[in-house]
Amino acid sequence: MANDSVSMAASAAPGWTPGQVGLLASVCLVLGLAGGYFLPAGRAANPAHPPAVASAPSAPHPLPTMEQMKALADAKAAPLLEKLKTTPNDAGLLAQLGAIYNSMHQFQEAAQYYDKSLKLDPKNVPVRTELASSLYYSGDVDGALAQLDQALKYDPKDTNSLFNIGVIRWKGKKDAPGAIAAWQELLKVHPNLDRRPIVERMIAEARMGGTVKN
Repeated sequence: MANDSVSMAASAAPGWTPGQVGLLASVCLVLGLAGGYFLPAGRAANPAHPPAVASAPSAPHPLPTMEQMKALADAKAAPLLEKLKTTPNDAGLLAQLGAIYNSMHQFQEAAQYYDKSLKLDPKNVPVRTELASSLYYSGDVDGALAQLDQALKYDPKDTNSLFNIGVIRWKGKKDAPGAIAAWQELLKVHPNLDRRPIVERMIAEARMGGTVKN
């Protein structure tokens, strides 16, 4: 699944810069590995298309430009921003705005709204993991890890936090031992985890790809 996603990134529209394509590839790679945990960046799914006529060749569907995605996010956010004028301390509303911008890959804007939400509701672990994903995808690896570590202080068994710490340490920090430690803790506190085979496979891959002290 990760390879298919990276291939999709490689065929991005000409309007995308190499950095944007690289970001998309990174996002798709982590999404493919995460198997559903690192969801925030993957919510901007393309609408379903009607079946193509058999005799007509299927045309490639170009990715939207970053400017187009920003415009879509702004349009979706506009009604909520109006509400925010009258309820500026609504943590849930701020988190919704973060989700909108996150879904459109506007990660810096998303992080700002998530951060404001957490200032009002600091113990909200799901929002904190969303902030971590926004920071990671915007290039702030250390900031993302700090947020996930903070999330574990509120909920030491949080599945998303433990899983994503492993992903970020493995892919973002090249720290295979740190990744394995996080995933082993995840399997320890959730022995019946539905994605256990995925986690075990990633542990095995991290062991092969990095120097791990047993």
